Amino acid sequence: MKNLSVTTFIHILFSIAIIILIATFTLFHYWDKDRQKIEEFKRYQLISITFLSNLKLYPSQEELQKLYDELHLKPLKPDEVERLKKEILEKGETVFSGGSQQLGRVRVFDIEGERYFYVQRMSYNLLLKDDVPKNFFFEIAVTLGVVLIVLLLLLYLMVLKKLYPLKKLHRQIQRFAQGDMNVEITYEHDDEIGKIAKSFDDAIKHINQLSTSKNLFMRNLMHELKTPITKGRIAVEMLDDEVTKKILIRAFERMNELISELAEIERVTTQSFEPNFEYTLLSEIVEESKELLMSDGSCIHVEIEEAAVTTDKKLMSLVLKNLIDNGMKYGKDKCVLLRTTNGILEVVSKGNKLEHPLSYYTEPFSQAEKRSSGFGLGLYIVDSILRKIGYRLGYRYEEGKNIFMLVPEK
Repeated sequence: MKNLSVTTFIHILFSIAIIILIATFTLFHYWDKDRQKIEEFKRYQLISITFLSNLKLYPSQEELQKLYDELHLKPLKPDEVERLKKEILEKGETVFSGGSQQLGRVRVFDIEGERYFYVQRMSYNLLLKDDVPKNFFFEIAVTLGVVLIVLLLLLYLMVLKKLYPLKKLHRQIQRFAQGDMNVEITYEHDDEIGKIAKSFDDAIKHINQLSTSKNLFMRNLMHELKTPITKGRIAVEMLDDEVTKKILIRAFERMNELISELAEIERVTTQSFEPNFEYTLLSEIVEESKELLMSDGSCIHVEIEEAAVTTDKKLMSLVLKNLIDNGMKYGKDKCVLLRTTNGILEVVSKGNKLEHPLSYYTEPFSQAEKRSSGFGLGLYIVDSILRKIGYRLGYRYEEGKNIFMLVPEK
């Protein structure tokens, strides 16, 4: 019930209401039909008792007319009597019969919906037409039921029409969630949905402003940092102290790496980023990652089974480059093994087991221990890229080795 959409809930609610209304009307119809039959039977009994028991043998015309008025009966003319006798014999249906041989008999015939009373006594025979006023109670109930159903249907359509803008709003928000930063959410009316639409539109504009400011800040920051780092790197080359020179060169190189990592984070994590999938070989990805690493490759051992994959070659190479770089920097023997196990590419290096779960290291670093461990922005970039290209980063520790796995999402 909690997972039902509002539209589905309204469908169910109004369907149940209409079904209950129709069921109630049907039950009322059968109840009213039975009630009418009982009332008719009681009336026929009353007429039978009145003519056979309470009326004297030779009543006057005035007494009969008074009785006709009280019982809502209409005497027929002689020519009508003859015609009706033939119709009764041909298509008349007996719906009531009462009396006895001593008192006489009263029969009620139905001919095409009209009721006729035939009173038979020793002193007289009468053929009378039922002239009781028609009861429109059932017709009123039917009309009321139809009106209620129509009103329910109209109310149902009005509610659906009122909720329809929510679908449009949902589609526009989905477009924004999928990276369309230029979507504009509009709604004409100033009701609750209109207020929600306006709030979302204001939020989108605010997010766009923040995104623009962030991009401008990142570009300016990286540009401003690159210049002094480059100048510092050139100046360091002029130092005579090799130990100090080596330390400073490594510091400047690390600064350049951080700037590149920040630029890659900004590019990959943006909502509008789309990977460029292509058909390539696993060996080609490995070779490209080694080229990005700018290493002689003497401490990178490859034991992979050749396979064809559909992925973003550039991004996958960058992922491998980061994992290999981490393994070479922080592994005990500074060497890395690339291998495939059951079709899954693994990056293996000797070292101590991670102190925290992998999810701890795939967040951008904010603690000193993450920075010192060497698994700060590197693994965050790796995890972000893998999510974009349909993979996830796995980890296990076996026999003194850290094993990072590139697991395809099913």
